[in-house]
Amino acid sequence: MALGKNPSIGNGHRGRLVFAYYITGHGFGHATRVVDVVRHLIAADHEVHVVTGAPEFVFTTEIQSPNLHIRKVLLDCGAVQADALTVDRLASLEKYHQTAVVPRTSILATEVEWLNSIKADLVVSDVVPVACRAAADAGIRSVCVTNFSWDFIYAEYVMEAGHHHRSIVWQIAEDYSHCEFLLRLPGYCPMPAFRDVIDVPLVVRRLHKSRFEVREELGIGNDVKVVIFNFGGQPAGWNLKQEWLPAGWLCLVCGASDNQELPPNFIKLAKDMYTPDIIAASDCMLGKIGYGTFSEALAYKLPFVFVRRDYFNEEPFLRNMLEYYQGGVEMIRRDLLTGHWAPYLERALTLKPCYEGGTNGGEVTAHILQDTAIGKKCASDKLSGARRLRDAIVLGYQLQRAPGRDLGVPDWYSLAENEVGLRPALTNIVMNGKASLVESCFEGFEILHGELHDLPDTMAFLRSLSALYSVAEPRSPEKRQIRERVAAAALFDWEEEIYVARAPGRLDVMGGIADYSGSLVLQMPIREACHVAVQKNDPNKQKLWKHAQARQRAKGQGPIPVLQIVSFGSELSNRAPTFDMDLPDLMDGDQPLSYENAYKYFAQDPCQKWAAYVAGTILVLMSELGVRFTESISILVSSAVPEGKGVSSSASVEVATMSAIAAAHGLNIQPRDLALLCQKVENHIVGAPCGVMDQMTSACGEANKLLAMVCQPAEVKELVTIPTHIRFWGLDSGIRHSVGGTDYGSVRIGAFMGRKIIKSAADALLSHSLAGINSSQQSDVINSDEFEEHGFDLLKKEASLCYLCNLSTHRYEAVYAKKIPADITGESFLKTYTDHDDTVTVIVPKRTYAVKAPTKHPIYENFRVEAFKALLTAATTDEQLSALGELMYQCHYSYSDCGLGSNGTDRLVKLVQEVQHRKTSHDVSTSLFGAKITGGGSGGSVCVMGRNCIRSNEEILEIQQKYKGATGYLPIIFEGSSPGAGKFGYLKIRRLT
Repeated sequence: MALGKNPSIGNGHRGRLVFAYYITGHGFGHATRVVDVVRHLIAADHEVHVVTGAPEFVFTTEIQSPNLHIRKVLLDCGAVQADALTVDRLASLEKYHQTAVVPRTSILATEVEWLNSIKADLVVSDVVPVACRAAADAGIRSVCVTNFSWDFIYAEYVMEAGHHHRSIVWQIAEDYSHCEFLLRLPGYCPMPAFRDVIDVPLVVRRLHKSRFEVREELGIGNDVKVVIFNFGGQPAGWNLKQEWLPAGWLCLVCGASDNQELPPNFIKLAKDMYTPDIIAASDCMLGKIGYGTFSEALAYKLPFVFVRRDYFNEEPFLRNMLEYYQGGVEMIRRDLLTGHWAPYLERALTLKPCYEGGTNGGEVTAHILQDTAIGKKCASDKLSGARRLRDAIVLGYQLQRAPGRDLGVPDWYSLAENEVGLRPALTNIVMNGKASLVESCFEGFEILHGELHDLPDTMAFLRSLSALYSVAEPRSPEKRQIRERVAAAALFDWEEEIYVARAPGRLDVMGGIADYSGSLVLQMPIREACHVAVQKNDPNKQKLWKHAQARQRAKGQGPIPVLQIVSFGSELSNRAPTFDMDLPDLMDGDQPLSYENAYKYFAQDPCQKWAAYVAGTILVLMSELGVRFTESISILVSSAVPEGKGVSSSASVEVATMSAIAAAHGLNIQPRDLALLCQKVENHIVGAPCGVMDQMTSACGEANKLLAMVCQPAEVKELVTIPTHIRFWGLDSGIRHSVGGTDYGSVRIGAFMGRKIIKSAADALLSHSLAGINSSQQSDVINSDEFEEHGFDLLKKEASLCYLCNLSTHRYEAVYAKKIPADITGESFLKTYTDHDDTVTVIVPKRTYAVKAPTKHPIYENFRVEAFKALLTAATTDEQLSALGELMYQCHYSYSDCGLGSNGTDRLVKLVQEVQHRKTSHDVSTSLFGAKITGGGSGGSVCVMGRNCIRSNEEILEIQQKYKGATGYLPIIFEGSSPGAGKFGYLKIRRLT
């Protein structure tokens, strides 16, 4: 259609302007929103050159004008999708590297030449990073229009890739820093690379036809219910079945492949079908959330049944806004794939989407772009001058998801944290291990067993439980209820008993990754903890969610025991807030499901993989202790231990869950045994190859004491009281740590390879030493003093080495160090040694593994931890503190040698060293003495040691602010301690009537 002039954005200031509009290569959503902006610019008689990889029909369906020029060039790749619902993180980074990094020099040269050739007045990017840099090199101003930026998206992927491709995020942030300002769309993510920001309304395409016109063209009666099946235009290839739709429904399928056969109640739409018109003709949409579908669903008040996308970090921000305006219903992935659609579609029809915000973002954006192109100043005076961030990087997916943030995060997002009570305010109390008197009731609950232990977070959790009792179902924007709280309110029978357990996270003071090699470790339980509430119910009486009811009706077997879980804080971690399954699904015939099959079951839906930490405890109890669960189980998980910070959020969930389940079912499991069972959950069902120190600390730790444990496999040596003059802190780097990450697993494999090589070398030395001695002489030699003198006994022990940490440092250096290769391919190792004898990791033949550094680290770390423990009881002197600090620094650099360091943790350690060694004008001794990366490494937190005094606390706050100044991220400070699950016990509570 030809467009006339739009007088509202006339070009009276000067003649025709030339815009170069770059569109990212990720999906159609970016292209469709650009259409409406370009439409207004062209209506004002300006010239627009669109640089895109999207099909031309996306633009020409709406705009037919000689002023529109489409240049088919792909300058970035967005996120590579393994299928319609799953982003392939490693492939995304690799493709971006090949698309935008390798040819970067030629891209910049080409774009600068092209921009000059068309005499562009303004470059607009949605949201191609290199376009901003090319504009700067060409001397042209640039503006970004978006709701997310690729540095934020890719930051999470970098953690999966380890240290590979980390420079990509830095380069993207640097490119964005060249742009003039950001026009920020609703549903936005944190974008710290932009400091000048203007918020604009939703950008949506206009309607061409009415509901009646579209239905008439498609031959659909007005009384027929219609759902759009829309997964971003990608042919999903799913086998859709007629019975999946309720009677009287039709499904309009977008993006179906040409050869895909559809049932009679499914209609295949043309590839170039204009989606906004289809929306006008439909009753709801079923699909994944992207900006295009999200904005048009909101604008045209279409209920949206959505299925979560895996690993795309934009989604939770769009999803929260969609649900805020009562426009969204989440469908569990397995119900999508097995056809249990009816309860979700019926629920969607009851929604009353109520978005009343502006939908003229295309017009508003075009105004601002035009004014910017003619030289007007549009950016905020408040922020101007601070836009170039040379040290900008999004420090992980958890950026801005903790107290202390001060950048622009939407109100509807930041409020979520307070409403779910994720991180209740905790006072700095000193825990002395003495429990308060048992209170008979608290916040409307009668306490039938257990003690509150004066723990403010436990009191806060009971308050949140009490608040659930009064949660009302109706919702509105004025007084909305987060969906997970509504689900939690319906979880329990408030007249029956509920069991509550608590387990803290941990701060790794010394030992870390040496735990799986048998080292001594020193761990401190932190103040932050996870609370889990459990209730068992007769299957006939359990209140089920609607989709679970539908599933049971479909099976036609009568009431079946069901596991229902609600996890608070899910919206802050892009995971589904609820999970349910029939408990018999954990059985394979008359035996529990194998761990291998359980791993596959939970891994098939990454947005629900978190449930493996919780439901996995039930399977382990069944498999290891022979427990059988015949009643339904309801579980509420509320954790204040932040995820991805290296403080064992997963262990605290596992330990608290198993403790509460054990209490509810009358199982008496000792804390040490419980920790070992929880390790099986993480190793075999979650699939993370961790040692056992995290679970042991969470289960067996005590407040203000270091758990000294020898990991062979898990023997608590003693609880070491922290000297009163010493204090430990944790500082979060903001870089997301994952014990299941590639780096951690490969370093563990390298250590086990090293052990196997040492054992083989010792065996060879032993055989060589005994060569030439006949069998009748061997027994005499072996029992002689000469045998001991020549170290034959040592060689025998080393040939059967169970734990790498049992090898002394001097023996390693004297006999084996030169025999350990720096690295080796998996194929070469397997050919020579057959196996590395580790049950929880698998060697990839084509991969190259570092061996020398991962082997050396635990041998020396065990020695460092032994020395550290001994020094804790030494005389209180500066020399004692300096020696303790030096051991921590040595540990930190050894992590880096293994490849488990990170930019953020290195920066924090360096800041501690700068404070420690700076010269002052006053004769004031230092108060901080050491720091090291914690736990599994590759991000997470840093443990800092110093004097227990006011000055040290001031210096920790100073480091926090300096780190924020350098990176834009304000670290969480972990301080204080609390009892482990064993000391806490459990609460048995019942609602007072």
